[in-house]
Amino acid sequence: MALDGCGVVCKYILIIFNIIFAVVGFAFLGLGLWLRCSENTRRIFTIGEPDSSTFVIGVTVMIALGIVMLIVVLFGDYGACNEKRCALQVFSVLVFLLAIVEFAVAGLAWSNRMQAGPQLGKFYVSLYERYVMTQDPAIGVILTFIQNSLHCCGITGVSVIEIVKQTCPKPSGFMEHFIMDSCPMTIVRVFDSRAPLVMGIFIGTGALLISALVCAGCLLEQIKKAHQQINTYYSTVY
Repeated sequence: MALDGCGVVCKYILIIFNIIFAVVGFAFLGLGLWLRCSENTRRIFTIGEPDSSTFVIGVTVMIALGIVMLIVVLFGDYGACNEKRCALQVFSVLVFLLAIVEFAVAGLAWSNRMQAGPQLGKFYVSLYERYVMTQDPAIGVILTFIQNSLHCCGITGVSVIEIVKQTCPKPSGFMEHFIMDSCPMTIVRVFDSRAPLVMGIFIGTGALLISALVCAGCLLEQIKKAHQQINTYYSTVY
């Protein structure tokens, strides 16, 4: 179907957006399912061990978010690649709802910033405890990512007694061979000191979703015009 320059640009922006969304969605879903179904952690969900609610909620959110993102990608890529109006309309509704959720989460994170840091620290502790008990490689990947991002090491930070030091980042100085920052304290400190940055990330993600929504709207309008031109042509000829 013939699209003008704006329509073609919007089409390829949506395709790229959905490819990135698909990669992130598969990562969340795959990691969440691994933690949910792994032999080492499966019993947490079936038995309901004490003090495991934070871990269970975190894994459930990862799985749910991954599924929602892949559903959005399914409609978005199908609608953009095949120029299907119905699929693009469903994609637009889903993206609009995600953007609302994103802005709502940003507002909640800002209004509850004093409690959000300790809750994230508690989630890290739950991951730490599960890794110590099970040595599950999926949890090890998450710990490694968190600790390298924040440049901290475990609950104690003391390399001599730290149990998960194999997941810790490389020391950047002489003293860090012996002691690093404790991750739970670092998480709380970083969230408290960079709450505006965290809120900015949420708002930026929401703005990106709105941009995708605008592109979908432009593409829908272009497809509608193209259909009208085709109908006008056939009605004139026949």
